Amino acid sequence: MNNSSIVSINDLSKQDILSLLDDAAFFEQHPDSKILDGKLIATLFFEPSTRTRLSFETAVNRLGGKVIGFSDPAATSTSKGETLKDTIKMVANYVDLIIMRHYLEGAARYASEVTDIPVINAGDGAHQHPSQTMLDLYSIFKTQNTLDGLTVTMVGDLKYGRTVHSLLMALSHFDVRFNFVACPELQMPEEFITFCRNNNIRFNISEDFNAEVINESDIIYMTRVQRERFSDLMQYERVKDLYNLHNAMLDDSKPNLRILHPLPRVNEISQDVDDNPKAYYFQQAKNGVFARQAMICRALGITNFRDLIK
Repeated sequence: MNNSSIVSINDLSKQDILSLLDDAAFFEQHPDSKILDGKLIATLFFEPSTRTRLSFETAVNRLGGKVIGFSDPAATSTSKGETLKDTIKMVANYVDLIIMRHYLEGAARYASEVTDIPVINAGDGAHQHPSQTMLDLYSIFKTQNTLDGLTVTMVGDLKYGRTVHSLLMALSHFDVRFNFVACPELQMPEEFITFCRNNNIRFNISEDFNAEVINESDIIYMTRVQRERFSDLMQYERVKDLYNLHNAMLDDSKPNLRILHPLPRVNEISQDVDDNPKAYYFQQAKNGVFARQAMICRALGITNFRDLIK
């Protein structure tokens, strides 16, 4: 096992997070370099992705590295019955870092335990998505100039949404108050509610996405109800359109409010919000390149990149 792997946001201390945010800001100012010249990175995506895979591959390419991998496991030996362990150990022979997305919770942790090269978790089931969390944190910090004293409202699929789970854990290091807005079927899992209570984290649970909640928020984090997480499609149809954000709903909101979304969206954010200066989800996606550049360098143990970039 390589101790430089980033599998869970819980692997990172508050100081680690602040350091990565500082590194991300540096890479935003210096996105192109040859830091990874001679390094080969594998992107193993056992689950479909557009933004995460392209963002990671852009980060590697802008750092001067090279990428191998796959985005369709049906075209690999896993379709022939090869185990995850064998796939990881085989790929580890060729590369310096593995970036992996998998549909099973715990798959990234397992991968990090069967290889000596670092692994970055690009999402495992409904569990963790630490690189999304880092770009979310960077987006919040950029727009609010702080991670303290904020009210963060999470809306939609809080049960299966690994992005909100990871973000909650990361923001637990800071002075943040949460609103959890979801229907009973999709509320924040009890383990996270218990975590909040045990750590004196202020939160409110609501089924109503109303003006009071919107107008007290500094960040609204909208989420898609994920059809792929439902075994009961009838339940999905009942809950998929319960929470929608329209531009008129923002009329009395705080000037500093920013709307975030991990994307892709379906109809939970109306397109009439896109031109509102409080909409930040496309810039948020762009921030992913810089946050992931920082994470890649950390996983590879490259700490002197400021000296390497002139």
